[in-house]
Amino acid sequence: MERQRTGIPPVERSRDRWTAGGAVVAAGLMVGVCVGTGGCSAGDGVASADARGGGDAVAVVRRAADSLVAAGSSQARTSMEMATGGTRVTIRGEGVYDFRRQLGRLKVQLPQDPAGASEHRPITELLAPGALFMKNRGAGVPADKWVRVDTGTLSDGNLVTGGATDPYAAAELLRGTTRATYLGKTEVAGASVRHYRGVADLAVAARSASAGNEAALRSAAKGFATARVPFDVYLDDQGRVRKLGQRFSFVNGQRHNPVAVTSTTLLYDFGAPVDVRLPASKDIYAGQIAEK
Repeated sequence: MERQRTGIPPVERSRDRWTAGGAVVAAGLMVGVCVGTGGCSAGDGVASADARGGGDAVAVVRRAADSLVAAGSSQARTSMEMATGGTRVTIRGEGVYDFRRQLGRLKVQLPQDPAGASEHRPITELLAPGALFMKNRGAGVPADKWVRVDTGTLSDGNLVTGGATDPYAAAELLRGTTRATYLGKTEVAGASVRHYRGVADLAVAARSASAGNEAALRSAAKGFATARVPFDVYLDDQGRVRKLGQRFSFVNGQRHNPVAVTSTTLLYDFGAPVDVRLPASKDIYAGQIAEK
């Protein structure tokens, strides 16, 4: 399998300080959890369509998930930023993803303690069709145990809860694109890309998604403040996602006003080896998670 290295793209850093209250909200929104279709690559079609003046932007963007399946795998970096109450909290992740098997592994790092003196250990997340596994979850979970969550039961479909959006779920959300505009060529980490901006509908995406993401996207369509998700996506000449920014409007259970959450996924080093092994049942925590 061909591997193409383009370097590791930078992720923008938030400059705003955040308060203890913001930290609690972020942990509850993005990480605090109570246990509870493949296809063909867009290939040269992207280049030829854009050469004609942008082509059918909606159709091009909708094929992005298929192009990732054709690519096989990649390394990934994620960034999730929540703005609430005048503060801005950013959670970052890094790992690998196998698009054909829909399996991934990320190490997710929570922000520093408000005093800057301590940090939570990175949370290891395993992403699988219909499930999220977390280790070093804290909140009373033994350090050697995993927490398993059925993503189809989450009101956000795990687009927000885990602190990182599953890369393939993020791409499959683009299957629900209802409006897209081609904005021209640029570069991401040295790779030539085409920039598209548009809006995707979660309910439409769920109807076209793979079996592993259908329930999660359908749940998110009902659980978010709106099923419409604005996005900016950067596709290379093979139609593969290099960078994808999505803006969610999430209603936290303790708040009446929607919370704005921006998720950014960067993909690089296509063909990278991926070895993800899901936990055995004996290693999965069956107890109750402490409330924070």
